[in-house]
This record gives sequence, C-alpha cells and structure tokens, in this order.
Amino acid sequence: MKIELKEITVRELAEGYEDNAEEGVVGYGGNLDIRPPYQREFIYKVKQRDAVINTLTKDFPLNVMYWAVRDDGNYEIIDGQQRTISLCQYVEGDFSVKVGNIHEYRAFHNLQKDEQEQILNYKLMVYFCSGTDTERLEWFRTINIAGEELSDQELKNAVFSGSWVSDAKRYFSKNNRPKIGDDYLSGSANRQEYLETAINWISEGNIETYMSKNQHEPNANELWLYFQGVINWIRVVFPKYRKEMKGIEWGFLYNEFKDQKFDPKKLEKEISELMEDEDVGSKKGIYTYVLTRKEKYLNIRAFSPNQKREAYEIQKGICPVCNEHFEIEEMEADHITPWHEGGKTTAENCQMLCREDNRRKSGK
Repeated sequence: MKIELKEITVRELAEGYEDNAEEGVVGYGGNLDIRPPYQREFIYKVKQRDAVINTLTKDFPLNVMYWAVRDDGNYEIIDGQQRTISLCQYVEGDFSVKVGNIHEYRAFHNLQKDEQEQILNYKLMVYFCSGTDTERLEWFRTINIAGEELSDQELKNAVFSGSWVSDAKRYFSKNNRPKIGDDYLSGSANRQEYLETAINWISEGNIETYMSKNQHEPNANELWLYFQGVINWIRVVFPKYRKEMKGIEWGFLYNEFKDQKFDPKKLEKEISELMEDEDVGSKKGIYTYVLTRKEKYLNIRAFSPNQKREAYEIQKGICPVCNEHFEIEEMEADHITPWHEGGKTTAENCQMLCREDNRRKSGK
C-alpha cells in the first residue's frame, strides 16, 4: 500500500468542476471523481457548508482528505466529498456566506481580489492512496472515522468501482430507481444498504468475491434479474403482506426453497394462527419457521422463574427422566406437551429436566 501526502490548492481543486446529474461530479482539471458511484448524494446542511468556507477565510486548517489513485492514473474521493463540493460550489458562485466580520452574505464574485486569492491559494492536505484491492479496502476502513462515515458497502464500492457498480447503483441506490421490493428490505437505499442486501443474497454472503468477479462487467443484469426473482417468489408464496415481512433475509430463503412447492393458502392460515399465538415471541420469525420448521426462529415464550420454581418443588428436585436429584440451577424448564403439538407455556405444562436430559430431548 502506498500513501503519499500532498498539498492541493483550492484553485487546483475547483479547476474543471462540473456537476452533471448523469455523469456525476468531477474537479481537479477533470481528473478527480468527486462523487464516485459508491458515494451518497450531497448532504451537508447550510451551517456545515458555510463553516467550511469560513474556515478557509480565517486560514484555519481543514481536516485531511483522502483520494484513491485509480488504475487509469486519475483519482476519486474516499473521504472529503462534502468539503470538496462546498468549496467548488462556492468558487463557482452557487451560494453566498457571511464572510469574516461583515454581517452580510457575499458570494465569491462579491469578494475583493485579495480575498478571492486567499481562498484560491488555500492549501488542502490530501492523502493519495494506491495499492491492491485488499490493501485499499483495509485502508479505507481504517481512515473512515470522521464526518459522514461511509458504510461498509460504500467502502466496498470504492474498491471495486467500475461499470458494474455504476449500473447496480441505477437499480438499488438512485432516487429514481425502480421501487421494487422496498417493502421487504430494511436500511436505506442511498446508504447502499439495499445494494448490499442484494449482493449478500446472490453471493451467499461472499460479497467481496462476487464484486471482484463482476467489477468490470458492463452491467448488473444478473443481480437485478436475481433480485426480481426473489421478490416475485415472496409475493407468490406469501401473497398477504404484513409489516413483519420487512427485513427478513428473503434471499437466503429463496436460494434454499425456491424449487419446493408450497400452498400459499395453507401457509397463510398457519401464519395467521401463529401471529395470534401469545407464546410466539418473534412474529417476524414466523415466515422463516413455516419454511424451515425450526422453532428457534419463533423465540417461544420461556417459562417464568415462578413457574420453574413451582415445577421444581412439585418434583422435589427429581428429574423425571433419569430419576436423579439436582439443584434448581442444574435443571432447565421443558414443555411436557411440546409446543408444536399444542403445548402452552403454562405452569401445568412445565417440568424441570436435568440439562443433559433436556438437551437430549431437544435434539430429537
């Protein structure tokens, strides 16, 4: 990994500044990608933006910024996008600020010549970072500690940037993206969390491997078609939408069960009953349970300390399976009639088993 600290003037930074809705934002003579595909939209508030300009006029230091050196010799911003856009927009005359001790708003072109030169000659400290994909990702994670931090997926997008990421963002990150599946996803599209979820699903958790393999593909059609397949499968198997369906790891369920046949009406009847079951602690887990049949996803209501103590006293500390005596701390509560057979979490259905026998029973 090579890291080089350089001084860049605001004049150099703002040269060739362009903000194009389709092409992105560039500066530094067209050689700096200010808003790469992995970066979020400009989110600085007016107060923050104005503070950047006033920092320069007072000749105070700005925090160091980080640029990645790309394979083609150009650069892209890792950290410092908000400050960079604030500076370039001000020099371009896009907004006015209260400068110095003067209590009136002044645009850049309203400043005296010496004031303009003071801003244009201000030296920014920039780290230029180059290296392998693995080295850069680790470095990005290390320095991602200030300002509006990048999410882990945004950092991955920085390392594996290219035609594939740009196209994937069109489907999962842009404000005008197709609004397909939003009701089933948690997180935020503009923080790249929708994209991260989709890649995580299709790659079975191997996001970096998948992105590395597809980095230079011309489009993200495979990912988009897969994602649509997941959403369509959900809507067919579980046609009635509930808010508990949001944020489930649907892709992993799709990968495992997409080729199995299900009766949506039968599933809905069971789901409805489970939603009404007071013993079911995790209503969200119902959907995973009806596919996997693993009760752990339901978070079945546990017996209370009083119920455990009552059962223990009735049994006089004797485990009904091995007939050995144990202290209460050495025993665990168990449903006499299993929950899946209709047994409720009540005192009448509670028995205390020694840990070994309870685990043996649960493992059957």
